[in-house]
Amino acid sequence: MDLHVVAPRPSPAERDAVDAVLGPPVAGRAGGDRRSPAEEHAARGGHEARARRHLLLPALHAVQARIGWISEPALGYICRRLTVPPAEAYGVATFYSLFSTTPQPPAVAHVCDDIACRLAGAEAVCTDLERALGPAGSASRDGRTTWRRSSCLGQCERAPAALLTVAGEQPLSVAIAPADAGTILNRLEHAATNIPLDHAATGMTRGTEAATAPTIPQVGQSGLRLLARVGTVDPTSLEAYRTAGGYRALERALAIGPDRTIAEVTAARLVGRGGAAFPTGRKWAAVAAAPARPHFVVCNADESEPGTFKDRVLMEADPFAVVEAMTIEGFATGAERGFLYLRAEYPLVAERLANAITQTRAAGLLGPDILGSGLAFEIELRRGAGAYVCGEETALFNSIEGRRGEPRNKPPFPVERGLFGKPTAINNVETLANVLPILVDGAAAYAATGTEGSTGTKLFCLSGHVARPGLYEVPFGTTLGELIELAGGVPGGRSIQAILLGGAAGTFVGPDRLDTPLTFEGTRAIGASLGSGVVMVFDETTNLVEILLRIAAFFRDESCGQCVPCRVGTVRQEELLRRLAEGRPHGTPADELALLAEIARAMRDASICGLGQTASSAIESALRQPGLVNLVSQ
Repeated sequence: MDLHVVAPRPSPAERDAVDAVLGPPVAGRAGGDRRSPAEEHAARGGHEARARRHLLLPALHAVQARIGWISEPALGYICRRLTVPPAEAYGVATFYSLFSTTPQPPAVAHVCDDIACRLAGAEAVCTDLERALGPAGSASRDGRTTWRRSSCLGQCERAPAALLTVAGEQPLSVAIAPADAGTILNRLEHAATNIPLDHAATGMTRGTEAATAPTIPQVGQSGLRLLARVGTVDPTSLEAYRTAGGYRALERALAIGPDRTIAEVTAARLVGRGGAAFPTGRKWAAVAAAPARPHFVVCNADESEPGTFKDRVLMEADPFAVVEAMTIEGFATGAERGFLYLRAEYPLVAERLANAITQTRAAGLLGPDILGSGLAFEIELRRGAGAYVCGEETALFNSIEGRRGEPRNKPPFPVERGLFGKPTAINNVETLANVLPILVDGAAAYAATGTEGSTGTKLFCLSGHVARPGLYEVPFGTTLGELIELAGGVPGGRSIQAILLGGAAGTFVGPDRLDTPLTFEGTRAIGASLGSGVVMVFDETTNLVEILLRIAAFFRDESCGQCVPCRVGTVRQEELLRRLAEGRPHGTPADELALLAEIARAMRDASICGLGQTASSAIESALRQPGLVNLVSQ
């Protein structure tokens, strides 16, 4: 069926942005961009044209970065080049929060108002910006700048945070943390002063304008495994990484072969560190044994859980380790291609990873013949565009494939039919980082740390009301109280009111749980979970009702809308909580709380993916604790 895209011609800048990703148009009818989808199919071959669908997100990113938004002509041009139906492409472009299909200024400040940033004064920052620039989303008088509220930007240990994006010929993306209104306004003014609408020459450095305080309080300490190189080895130098022991793990994997590599990971009893805790060795073995070809490996670096920043720190400070671990995974599972899916809110990470991939490829550590072994493996870096749900593995696959990031029904599971319908091993960054010490030190040495059910060490993201927020590595079995003391305890001598474990999808516990061992089995015993390693502390001054309302709003906004229980349930949950907080319940408060429990049960039992299944977890856990939250306004 021919697709007729009716839209004005794209501007030269829009065409150039798309062509930089897709390559020049195949020669055909005069005018190039006016060639029909049928001609593109004929010129490339129908199969090849369809196989390029996965380039849709990179093409949309290119236009957004060049122009500041995705216009109808630009979208139409992408559709013609990729032979994607316009309705589908529009559905993808509108799915992700960092894409805009309506005109907006080239310089945008995305200001986080999520939980950790809210504790650190984000609302005051937003109030000051509104006073200076107008309501969120409104353009400045000169039309060059605007600001928006954002969900978690993954800078929780140096909150409050903002992300500044500047579109143009030299697009920039800069994370500012900690951020105040004055700093944000100065950056916006600098961007507006130096860019015409089609050019960005701000003079700002790329990446993250890091806080002066270290976010790795343990830097340089002995006994660290995952953080051993963080803060002590140049993250931009392959030579420095190899001098510090890098690529010893890959060399051992190549020496012992793929089967024994998987056996080592299995014997170490490594389980996933993203929250599901599935045995990594079993996953790798299933993909390796799958008869369908090709196999793929995917690194899930779409770290978007509020309160979580562990993967960001690892990738910023030890990017070559991620590349090495993915290469080992590819070798073990029989995959020749890997995708590293990174959330777009991490600009410095994107630079560091791209540099690491380039350097390793040049050194023969990626490519057709790695270390002269005959192993062929390549890694492609892909950026998300602002969608929490893409942290779910099948939604992530859809996103890479150029589709809306909506989860798929399971089974089939990714080890059978994953990315592009082929067997796929997918792990998050922290899980992959554990593979290196397992292979270097041996499975027995690795499993000697921790407990029988939780081996090794664990990264914890401490934020909120602690003296030294940051990323901490401790052996499994360390108690919650010991970890908080390691972070300096609560400042000002104030007492702990509550602790959020696992992020917005996690569980609130009270100070009576400080003796809980931080293990998978220990947290399960108290009805909680480690989740993504979030430990967010709330002191006695915190209004927990506001925190619960923000969590409910987060899930309302981030639900992909594919299934009714989640799409409707997250909205009704947020509405009900707000009614109670404002003292206008429908019926008695007891009736409302019963309805809230019913909504939670429906989401938990009938939602397609973990987003809907856990959208009520933190809220329900807070309400279960007597006296912790008074939802009825006085």
